[in-house]
Amino acid sequence: MSNPAHAIDAEGETMDSYDAQVWRVVNEYWERKSDPHALRNRATAAFQHGAAAAGGVAKKAAGTIPEAAKQGIQKVSGAAAEKVMEPAIKSVVKLIDLVNDWTLELNDPKWVETHAKKQGLSIDSFADLRDADLKFCDRLLDRNTLTWRTLGALEGGAMGALAMVPVAGTVASIGADTIVIQVLSTAIAARVAYSYGFDAKDPEEQKFIQRLVNRSFKVQVGKAQPMLQVGKAAGAINGRVNWSDKLRNNHQVIKGLEKLMNLAGANGGKVTVKSVGKSIPVVGVAIGAGTNSAVLGNVAADAKRYCQTRFLCEKYGLQTPSGLDL
Repeated sequence: MSNPAHAIDAEGETMDSYDAQVWRVVNEYWERKSDPHALRNRATAAFQHGAAAAGGVAKKAAGTIPEAAKQGIQKVSGAAAEKVMEPAIKSVVKLIDLVNDWTLELNDPKWVETHAKKQGLSIDSFADLRDADLKFCDRLLDRNTLTWRTLGALEGGAMGALAMVPVAGTVASIGADTIVIQVLSTAIAARVAYSYGFDAKDPEEQKFIQRLVNRSFKVQVGKAQPMLQVGKAAGAINGRVNWSDKLRNNHQVIKGLEKLMNLAGANGGKVTVKSVGKSIPVVGVAIGAGTNSAVLGNVAADAKRYCQTRFLCEKYGLQTPSGLDL
């Protein structure tokens, strides 16, 4: 591997200080990623991000529930299941419409070209960014990762609320959630590629983007089982008044929430079934929001480091880091 501090291009030109610093960072980044446990660790971290938020919900023992979650766990009262699902589904449909709008914009290189011109660079197309300074390309993505993480949290939260709808809602939300995250992952990677002058529609670039999508899919699969458990727990506790050993033993989510809320001193350390029931939907929202936020953040980070690496390798004639294979 090249020494970042003394990296030179094919013509013997020394890197400027900014490029040298980034080259050192990307080499360290890909070296860490070459660890065979990296994906598993990242998937675990993503889920823990959601679980930590869920734990916070339990400790606070909040009496309020997001409106979408309230609608999702209302009693059937003889109504058809479709009627029960309708309010939560409407909120998800609105979110999916937003995702569609985002996807169209992210996949359009014209936005990058317009943004570059506003930043003072005169270009005819995004491809001209290949000749720009790396620092300029990096600046085109300022705060974007935070924005995409927020979008992931909103999407995950909405899908988490849908998962609390009895029976059918859980299945519907997991299927739709996976699709939405895959579409967003692809679109985010495309936006990053355009920001460094790489054509996201090029077959070679699409291979890398697909690898990113596959990685995010594996994290999503890992989230499915916990979401199913939370959904079943919500259905089991809905309408219950009294505790029972069967309720606790059949649903570890309920048992765990009861213990946490008692430790937190909720209701004097004697938490009621109703109190735990109110917290379960928020746990589903927290898991979905935390995990999806982490997934999209990881996709954005991988895409940015990849494009920075490609950019510097081509500019200075450097060898691709050995750990770059995702």
